[in-house]
Amino acid sequence: MNKAIELLRHVHIHPLLWIVLGLAVVTAHFVEACLLLAIIFIHEMGHAAAASFFSWRIKKITLLPFGGVVEMDEHGNRPLKEEAIVVLAGPLQHVWLVAISYGLVTLNVMSEELFQLFLQYNLMIFIFNLFPVWPLDGGKLVLLLLSLKFPFLNAHQLTLIISIISLCLFSLLVLLTAPAHINVWIVIGFLSFSLNYEWKQRRYIFMRFLLERYYGKKSNPSALIPIEANEQDLLIHVLEKFQRDCKHPIIVETDEREKRVLDENELLHAFFTEKRLTDKIGDLLFLY
Repeated sequence: MNKAIELLRHVHIHPLLWIVLGLAVVTAHFVEACLLLAIIFIHEMGHAAAASFFSWRIKKITLLPFGGVVEMDEHGNRPLKEEAIVVLAGPLQHVWLVAISYGLVTLNVMSEELFQLFLQYNLMIFIFNLFPVWPLDGGKLVLLLLSLKFPFLNAHQLTLIISIISLCLFSLLVLLTAPAHINVWIVIGFLSFSLNYEWKQRRYIFMRFLLERYYGKKSNPSALIPIEANEQDLLIHVLEKFQRDCKHPIIVETDEREKRVLDENELLHAFFTEKRLTDKIGDLLFLY
């Protein structure tokens, strides 16, 4: 109960949402707007509840005029399985919502018309959220899948590229089939803005990932994956090879064909604490 109350304290309503609700009253669509808002709220609370279960740091749960978002102070160093559960916890809410509504219409508690509208809204939100576009749930799942194989930096950039391509294709489809659908274009505009912002911030996001790896909560890596480097390689270029959910011993080959091993924390310490931003890996061999 305490956790539920704490989650509710994080809920914020975007000012534009009040305007949308006001317009819904004027246009006699208040019931539909409230129904859609309730579904979005439960979807986002699914994410938040799963994150709270794993003791994630939740900053804010915002209800927008066209959706919702849960902001968390986690930076890519929680286990991939754990994050997958948090991401999927939102879409999974629609399963029990539809099941309960079907039971209510069967018992004649809910009208057939309201059930069809409720079902339509649930399917719409469920399908749309699984589009492979960041920051939708589908885009986050793409990042998790790419993180299984690629370093964090590459996985993040590939996710954004896939998202941009997917959003362009979706925009083209809307242009050809429903060009006058204003609400959809507003959502496309919001996603375009989010992608543009995420792309501009990609180096900052990468640094935040490394900082959390060095200073933040220590996770239990599921694998030990060595990174091979040459002593002439720049420290930052080796850091760019860091993957999620694993630990990296750094195998350094010297010019004398010898092999030395550095711990990843030694690289992070040199970069963030000692500010050796332009050093080569070989320079660290004399330190550690």
